[in-house]
Amino acid sequence: MRVNRIHVDEALTIGARIALPENAIAHLVRVLRMQAGDRCTLFNGDGHDYAATIVSTGKRGTEVDIDARERLDNESPVRIVLMQAIARGEKMDWILQKATELGVHAFMPVTSERSEVRLDADRAGKRHMHWRSVVIAACEQSGRAFVPDVATPMPLASAMPVLPADGARLFLEPAAAGTLASMPANSGLDGEGDRHVIIAIGPEGGWSERDILLMSQHAFAGIRLGPRILRTETAGLAAIAALQSRFGDW
Repeated sequence: MRVNRIHVDEALTIGARIALPENAIAHLVRVLRMQAGDRCTLFNGDGHDYAATIVSTGKRGTEVDIDARERLDNESPVRIVLMQAIARGEKMDWILQKATELGVHAFMPVTSERSEVRLDADRAGKRHMHWRSVVIAACEQSGRAFVPDVATPMPLASAMPVLPADGARLFLEPAAAGTLASMPANSGLDGEGDRHVIIAIGPEGGWSERDILLMSQHAFAGIRLGPRILRTETAGLAAIAALQSRFGDW
């Protein structure tokens, strides 16, 4: 039987009684018609699932008791940071949702020279909140108890100084000579323990020459994925799947 998993943004401890947030009430009580005595699973991003029992529902809210805690061990040994040029419309939601399911560790939405989506400060803030909700929902569905971080949207040049210092840095480019299969043994992806990689995906119009020069100056290497050109909403997911297959937990 499927157990309903709900994210709550607060500390969770065994034996505690907490009031569920409105979004959780809407899903569990109003949509699924769950009642007192029914069980659910909560998580807050600390790597654990918390078994809970609904103890009351009503106009004043819904409360649950935290019964047990279970440490989950389903995070990939490859800590993938997806640096994604912001895509149009629902494409960005799709990328974030599916990449979360595939095990991405963090997201860095960026704008580049050929980006068609430009966000002012107000729109960027709203999109950032929306994208985080998409990632949380994907964690609820896929069973992840760690919530990938979603950085505030920024220009590609501004992202360079704040990138993680360790691990491989790759950008997808159809004309690149290198492939995942040809990556050297000292790339940091082979071996035991945690491995780190940043994979950069261009916008609908692809990376410009200035974008490629900028990334190359910050230790990025270009790779291609086969003989066909992939759309921006396909390229990142394909690259993540390939990384998980060769270096990760697939």
